[in-house]
Amino acid sequence: MVNQKGDISITVIIVAAIALIVLVVLVAIFTGRITIFQQGVTVTGDTELTSMRITYGQCRPVLVAENTFKSEFGKATTDEAKELARNNFAQVISTCKDFSSDKGACEANGCRWG
Repeated sequence: MVNQKGDISITVIIVAAIALIVLVVLVAIFTGRITIFQQGVTVTGDTELTSMRITYGQCRPVLVAENTFKSEFGKATTDEAKELARNNFAQVISTCKDFSSDKGACEANGCRWG
């Protein structure tokens, strides 16, 4: 005779619990991998930014411009895209260098003195 109460067997409960544990473990693994990847991208962008900072003068790009460069460089998947990010930031550096003799003009043109 069939039980009409809707009983779930213990086997179904155990299988569901194991499936849930496996799912949680997989999410944890993939989340960790994404974090490691993002850290690698950040390190690459920081290294490239440091090499470009060597060319700064007294008037330099603002932090927002530096962060934009790091973001664009990190997202670049091809050498051409990385070169474009470098060239765009080099133009920003060049613009700031043009105002290296006057603090007021430097800051008025979206750069920072220092």
